[in-house]
Amino acid sequence: MLGKEKIKRIKSLEYKKFRDELGLFIAEGEKLAGEILKSNIQIESLFCLPDAILPNHNVKAEIISENEMKRISLLKTPSKAFIIAQIPHKKINFSQINNSLNIVLDDIQDPGNLGTIIRLCDWFGIGNIICSPKTADCFSPKSVQSTMGAICRVNVFYADLNDFLNTVAKNITVYGTFLDGENIYTAKLLQQGLIIMGNEGKGISHETEKYVTKKLHIPCFSNNAVKAESLNVSVATAIICSEFKRRFL
Repeated sequence: MLGKEKIKRIKSLEYKKFRDELGLFIAEGEKLAGEILKSNIQIESLFCLPDAILPNHNVKAEIISENEMKRISLLKTPSKAFIIAQIPHKKINFSQINNSLNIVLDDIQDPGNLGTIIRLCDWFGIGNIICSPKTADCFSPKSVQSTMGAICRVNVFYADLNDFLNTVAKNITVYGTFLDGENIYTAKLLQQGLIIMGNEGKGISHETEKYVTKKLHIPCFSNNAVKAESLNVSVATAIICSEFKRRFL
């Protein structure tokens, strides 16, 4: 049975302050819980309804009632499985960065966008995302939920972008998305590089822009007189990743 203090502790993980303090995050849903159970992420607690369907695992599950699940859930419709897991701590492998395609996020604010980008990177085989300190927390409940399990497979780092780019930019092509950039469908692209995606409203900051060595643009094909000013950042990321990967099939 879940006591008041235990529920309070669980609910506190909705907030970054307590996630950082406790080093824990939450994940809800049978599919997401299943992905985490199959990964190397360390699990503190697993709460399940009696009829939850999960893969084989060696984590001791605490069976709870639907009412208890409603009390700890952050979803409108509570699921049948709820995990509390340890936030993994990883170090950037600069050798790996220099020899692969990577995503850099410059102050992405929406946790849903961040989670979707993590999921896209998993789909396109991009293993590393480097985020500015002001980018949304990848272990917030909404971000984790949006990754659909990709958080287990994609490395997400937070770093001062000025320091990071100052270290790696001299060894690798740095791509950035701009309205005045070169058409991505005709531009020369390389298999290795950094792709910088900017803030939803402001785009790539001036501080970060100075490291960009090749500006790219996704052209608009609409014939309408009134055109959208820009694409959602996660949609733009999908198009760009797809074009990079298509070139080297």
